[in-house]
Amino acid sequence: MPATVKDMLAAANAAVEKVDHATAQDLIAQGALLLDVRDAPELETSGKIPGALHVSRGMLEFRADPASPYHNPAFDPARPILVYCASGGRSALSGKTLKDMGYPRVYNIGGFKDWVEAGGPVDHPVDSGM
Repeated sequence: MPATVKDMLAAANAAVEKVDHATAQDLIAQGALLLDVRDAPELETSGKIPGALHVSRGMLEFRADPASPYHNPAFDPARPILVYCASGGRSALSGKTLKDMGYPRVYNIGGFKDWVEAGGPVDHPVDSGM
């Protein structure tokens, strides 16, 4: 039987540890890569966590694969990676993808909304004047 989104999320959540706000802050202070996998319009609307690298989920494999011409050197298997999206689903799926690609220390910090509710800092979007 084909996998459903529910099945895929369950597998991702089982494979990728979800960490709380305090743990995320500690890992960021230790140099973890903070990865925002939301789409660009979401960042334009709500902002992002300061220092986060934005790579939309659709480009993740290309940016994370060292053999890809689109590789981003911020992806380093020796560096922990903290992934977030809007509510936690895409970050779980992205985290599993990164683990499947050989990144051993990948953590899901859930949704941007969780970060904001926990009092985390935010780089607010710039008003485009439109």
